[in-house]
Amino acid sequence: MTLTHRRKIRAGLALLVAVPVAAAFSSPTAMAQEAGSTACVPTDPATPISFQLNFTAGGYNAPFALAELEGYYDDVGLNVNIVKGQGSGTTARLVASGQAGLAYADSSAVAQVIAQGADIKILSTIYQSSPNAVNALADSGIESVADLRGKRLGEPTGEASSAMFPLLLEANGLTRDDLEVIPMPGTSLVGALTQGQVDAVLGSTEGYNLVLEEQGFEVTVLPYAEWGVPTVSTSVIASGRFLEENANAVHCFIEASLKGWDEAIQRPDDAIAALVEYFPYDTRAELNKRQLESAIDLVCANNAQFVGKAEPEAWETSVQIWQDFFGLSPDVPATDYYTYDFLPETLPTACPLEQPSE
Repeated sequence: MTLTHRRKIRAGLALLVAVPVAAAFSSPTAMAQEAGSTACVPTDPATPISFQLNFTAGGYNAPFALAELEGYYDDVGLNVNIVKGQGSGTTARLVASGQAGLAYADSSAVAQVIAQGADIKILSTIYQSSPNAVNALADSGIESVADLRGKRLGEPTGEASSAMFPLLLEANGLTRDDLEVIPMPGTSLVGALTQGQVDAVLGSTEGYNLVLEEQGFEVTVLPYAEWGVPTVSTSVIASGRFLEENANAVHCFIEASLKGWDEAIQRPDDAIAALVEYFPYDTRAELNKRQLESAIDLVCANNAQFVGKAEPEAWETSVQIWQDFFGLSPDVPATDYYTYDFLPETLPTACPLEQPSE
């Protein structure tokens, strides 16, 4: 049975059996957590929502595809269209300009746009620690960030790793002038590295490094979080105006999305099948599963208590870093950049994660 067929069956059953929303979104791992101020109220007819991703289709986005194709969005009265992105910085600017309403982007890239005056709120944090990393071939001699001195580095345009790169340099006693930085499209980075055009690239722990390993290369990965930049990361975001006009839809979207993440953690193969079905021309199941596994490694980092909710202490640390490097006003408290108001009253996935049953 395909996921599309399963979705149709679920929709038909919904017409026959009325299930309370709280019951529909419980799971064996559910734990009560007071978070949101208002519960999701499903609508009929369904409310259309466009969800702008941070990047192209990959395993790190599979839980949203699972939520769509298994009917979790349908259950809360949403008709969701998932749109591929071109980097967190680009996605944050689309939200700031009103070209995207609800989106998924690295919080550091979002903070940089907020520092420029954008009215954006961070709503639900999935990656509790940044996946951004320097990637180099193992035989490059690069074993630390300091080893980038004098090297050629490929910098992807519009991606969160580029927005955060000044923080990484500063934390390791370097400046941009200490190396040759070559901006290029993200799609060119792997080829530039393997062909010797650059010595390292800005990537992540769940992206270009996995592509390189798939091609048979040994890769050195230097995560930003382990080299002085321990910020919260990829989150669901929206503009203030969008939240005012679509508050209930946002509540419902986050509730269903966190259900998707809960199920993807327990059933990664089904999540990847959903991703491949939703984006059939942009996916490779084996690679995508490794991407999802790397993403799951980050959802309970930074002492998170629940998937989807960064703790106040993690926010304080992150905002302090952003204030130091992005020019955010020191007079604005961390709570002005994020809100828990759109989280469901019960968050479905507690940390640390339970191992999925065999």
